[in-house]
Amino acid sequence: MTRSPVSPALGAAAIVTRSAEETRDLAAHLARASQPGDRLALVGPLGAGKTQFAKGFATGLGVREIVNSPSFTLMAEYEGRLPLFHQDLYRLGGAEEAIQGGLLDERQVEGVTITEWADRLPADLDPTRLTIEIAVGGDDERRIRLISSHPSHGGYLQAAARWATDHEPGQP
Repeated sequence: MTRSPVSPALGAAAIVTRSAEETRDLAAHLARASQPGDRLALVGPLGAGKTQFAKGFATGLGVREIVNSPSFTLMAEYEGRLPLFHQDLYRLGGAEEAIQGGLLDERQVEGVTITEWADRLPADLDPTRLTIEIAVGGDDERRIRLISSHPSHGGYLQAAARWATDHEPGQP
């Protein structure tokens, strides 16, 4: 049984994107709110758009390299406004493997860490993460929910609300 990836919430935001481009755009917008030491936990089924989100977030941080899922390397590092540590826990069996694999690294306090398949890492090992749940809707629609477990996430929730207002259906 998989543990719940969600710590007690301090706040939440729900957004719908209607294409991979919108998902990347939302993530790029959220990246502007990022601070050193932030940890984003991406949760959702295979094909939900976790890597698309990570690509957009990297763009928002000014990363110039192509960002792909680090499934076989476990963690990729990128330089941008803040260092980006992109992790993928899909192939891991649990927390012990994550720790042994060096995925909890002291350098991460200087940048932002995005973890795909974060539900494979118990929330108590990453208690201040911002959980981002991505659910698949019809066609290319994604229902994205940001769940805050720490007061420092307020900037992300505000950025999400601004993005959603600017992208309401029927807006020019």
